[in-house]
Amino acid sequence: MELTIGCTIRPYSAWSFAEACDHIAVAGYTDVGFVPVHSDSTAEEITATRKAAAEAGLAPSMVIGRTQLGLGLEAAVDGYKRLIDNVAEVGAKWLLDCGTSRDKSEIYFELIRSVAIHAEKAGVGLTLKPHGGITLTIDDLIDAFDKVNHPAFGICYDPGNIIYYTKGELHPEPDIDRVAPIVTTGIIKDCLVRDGMPDVMVTPGEGLVDFEKVLGGLVEGSFRGPLYVECVAGKKLDEINKNVKSSRKFISNILAKL
Repeated sequence: MELTIGCTIRPYSAWSFAEACDHIAVAGYTDVGFVPVHSDSTAEEITATRKAAAEAGLAPSMVIGRTQLGLGLEAAVDGYKRLIDNVAEVGAKWLLDCGTSRDKSEIYFELIRSVAIHAEKAGVGLTLKPHGGITLTIDDLIDAFDKVNHPAFGICYDPGNIIYYTKGELHPEPDIDRVAPIVTTGIIKDCLVRDGMPDVMVTPGEGLVDFEKVLGGLVEGSFRGPLYVECVAGKKLDEINKNVKSSRKFISNILAKL
């Protein structure tokens, strides 16, 4: 199975976006995720971001955003629509969201339902990842999908976060057949739990996630979307580059068997 494998800029948070793009491209990736675009980004900033990705030979295909529920529904909707427009302008196909706390679930889902049509018209897919709160478990992800009920909205499956936010009580492999049909994007992230403390700054394949089962389950459930490496171990640039490159090879080898 051949799928798009991108890398987020999270491993390169200590470097500029342009520098991150250069390293990601050298590691053999085609796409960059977590592109730094916001609701208040200027036209000049968006142009510079597109240029940096293009000069590295990368597609800036995923932006990570957030809602501003504290502003009230109307202002939050307006802000999210501006974010969607900027995501489209930078050339990204996906807007990743992390949900919210359970006490804000009603206004959150009202917001997402309100902007879904706007996203569809802009050619942007909204994709929600497990991040605690209303997206803690697979049941929560399925419930979120059902509540939004729009073709522009789907789930981003992040196996490492299933472990991280439950401190190892839940794992991403069981019941993956239930969530796979609604997954539109995927995050490649591993996790370890040491003395009850979870850690996702782990190179994929060196933690608790069984990626063969996760990716196999997703593909069997008709998943054909992009995957993005989010975290690797290492603090020094050479170590990060090595782990970013090896992660692509690790995932590519698994996909080749599917």
